[in-house]
Parts: sequence; C-alpha cells; structure tokens
Amino acid sequence: MKKILTITCHNVYNYGATLQEYALVTYLNQLGFDAKSIRYKPDYLSQHFNIWAVSNPRLNKPILKQLYLLLKLPARINSLKRKRSFDAFEAQHLKLSKEIFHHNEELKENPPIADAYICGSDQIWNHFFPNGKDKAFYLDFVPQNKLKISYAASIATDYIPENLIPFYQKQVGRIEDVSVREKSAVKLLNNIGIENVQQVLDPVFLLDREYWEDNFVSKENEKYIFVYDFDSNPKIKEAALALKQKLNYKIFSVNKNIDYADKNFWDRDPAKFLSLINHTQFTLTNSFHAVCFSLIFERPLLVFNRNENINTRMQDLLGIMGLENNLISSFDFNQLENYHIDYSNVRPLREQKIKESKAFLEQALSRI
Repeated sequence: MKKILTITCHNVYNYGATLQEYALVTYLNQLGFDAKSIRYKPDYLSQHFNIWAVSNPRLNKPILKQLYLLLKLPARINSLKRKRSFDAFEAQHLKLSKEIFHHNEELKENPPIADAYICGSDQIWNHFFPNGKDKAFYLDFVPQNKLKISYAASIATDYIPENLIPFYQKQVGRIEDVSVREKSAVKLLNNIGIENVQQVLDPVFLLDREYWEDNFVSKENEKYIFVYDFDSNPKIKEAALALKQKLNYKIFSVNKNIDYADKNFWDRDPAKFLSLINHTQFTLTNSFHAVCFSLIFERPLLVFNRNENINTRMQDLLGIMGLENNLISSFDFNQLENYHIDYSNVRPLREQKIKESKAFLEQALSRI
C-alpha cells in the first residue's frame, strides 16, 4: 500500500483547520492509500493553551509577570476545557505520524518516509502569518525524487509582496502538481511565472453530506440561530437579535466572546460544531468553514464580509456556487427573502467542482 503524508496547520484548536485536516487524510485513505498527517508543531502555532505564556516583553519583569499571570490564570485554566475537547477528537479521529516535528530543519534532517507528500489545505501559504513564510508548508523537506502535491493551499490574500515573490517562485516551483483554494491564488501564481495551477475545493467537500452526518452529527432539540463570528461584527449581532425577536429562535454560538448568545458551546469539539450547523434555522457567519459546511448540509445562510484583507477565499467560494451576491455587509429583515439560497441551483455547481477537485488529486496521485 502506497504511503502519503500531508502537512497543514495542525493542532491549532480551530474547527475548520481540524476538519479540513481530517477530511483530506480520510479521503486519501478511502482511495486506498495509507495516509497520515505530519504532526508539525512549530512554536508560532503551539502557544494556544500555554497558560504561562507572556507575549508582551514589557511584562517580563518578575513582579509584573507574576501579577499578569495571577490575573490571567483563572480564565486560562478554564479555557483548557476546549483544549481537552479538541485533543480527544484528534486522538479518536485523526491519523497522525508518530514523530512530532517543530521546524523545517528538523524535518529536513530526518524526513518522514512516504511515497508522496501533500501540503494543504487551509491558509498555509498566507504571507500575513508565519506559516506563509515557513518552507515546511511548501514541502521543502521532501527529497527531490519524491512526488510533491499541493491540495487547496490557500494564499487567502489578493497580492504577494514584491520581496516575497522570489520565495514563492522557488518554493511553489518545486511542487509537481499545484492546486490552490482560490481563483485569485491561481492568478497570483500565474503572474509570477508558475503555470498549470488548478483551483479546487477545500478538503471538507471531498467527503459527502451523508458521511459527515453519519459519523459526527448528533440531534439538536431546539430551534436556534447559529452565530460563528471571528470579528465580533456588530452587523452580525444586529441580524441575530432581529431574527431572534421576529422568529422567536434562540441564539447558539461557539465563540466565547458572543455574550448575546443564549447558549455558548465554545468548549465543545468539532463534532458539536457540525451538529450545530446541520440543525440550525440560520447560520450567521464570516467563517469560511462555517460557510463550507452550510453549503454541504444545504442550510439557510447569511454570510457577512470580514473587516480584513483575507476575504478572497470567501468571495471565490461563493462565486463557484453562484452565490456572489450573498456576501453582505448589513442586514435588513424585510429583505430576508433576498438572502434565500436555492440549493437546487447550487447543487450541480457544487457537485461539478467536487468532481474536478477529486480528479485533480487522483490524476496527481496516479504518478506514484
């Protein structure tokens, strides 16, 4: 059995990151490969639940540090509930390499053995973050004679800085089969001389609705609006409260800072996240993966624009599904019908893109 290793932003305690990692490895195993995800844990991705961390250098003086930690410790200890939930999910569901690696040089010195290597998905190539400049996420550690593939690698921005163009040219140029998550990323790479780049869907689309429902979704007994908001967007709050008042639904969330939620499940695992999306009356979100799963489960959805420069991924995803006009900046309850998604129109577009995405992977892997 041929062995495949994947590398992505691992163990970062984020619903979308965890589920896309799971989905890619699971689909590869369904194809008949022995696939696992590399346990790559660089320092910049491994501080989420370090209860003793002090990131501000001005607080590193002994007395100030002790006072700071004394104030922060109760909340940090409480946050470990979320860590335990995610760790249990990972232990039960993710197929991982035995070794843990902490930096690219460590991977190069002792590269894990496989017949092919895949980087992706998620924002591994986003230059706003350290991972976008980490050579490990471009398979730099892989021997030249081994097959290297990127699957749905996300740049997630609409430009590559001039000073990083040589970096992208060299690192992406080593990869034999390149696919990215955004149409805008195809154009960015083409513009710096990297050809034959294909746009594919996020790995969560590689597993069908029935798979997700059968393996992870549990029953929810109440009618509710699901809010997943990275920016504490006042427009999302306004829309959620309006829907609650008009339709008499409760508000559920998994964001700890959504203080207007009737119930908050911030400390629950990714399976709960999937269940909440699957059974909601409406999802209100600016989260890429909340949108992905809403489209998979064919649930009512309001997608709000983010206040940052990384929204090309949302625009491109909605464009693929024929929903370009569903990315909104404000909400008017009287216009609710205008936000309705006719999934009979979305379904053929989604299924065609899934077919193309699977074909890319299968064609690339046929050369092992």
